[in-house]
Amino acid sequence: MSNMQQNFNAGQCEGQAQEKAEQWVQSTKDTTNAAREKTEEAAQCVSDSAQQGKDQTAGIIHQTVDSMKNTAQGAVDSVKNTLGMKDSK
Repeated sequence: MSNMQQNFNAGQCEGQAQEKAEQWVQSTKDTTNAAREKTEEAAQCVSDSAQQGKDQTAGIIHQTVDSMKNTAQGAVDSVKNTLGMKDSK
């Protein structure tokens, strides 16, 4: 009976060890999936932010170009007015 009890105990320990290993593997998978999801969310946030920055930069450049055109046209008009070459509209 002693040998039978030892075999039973050994089998029980093996089963418990197997269960713990499976729990550990599942926990690792869950942690990995959570980290992957967080990384994907962060990457999307960075991408959205970069696109927003790109759009804002394009708007600023457009405004700057318009301002430069208006300034240049004002200078041309001023020179024409000074030289008496003002357009008659």
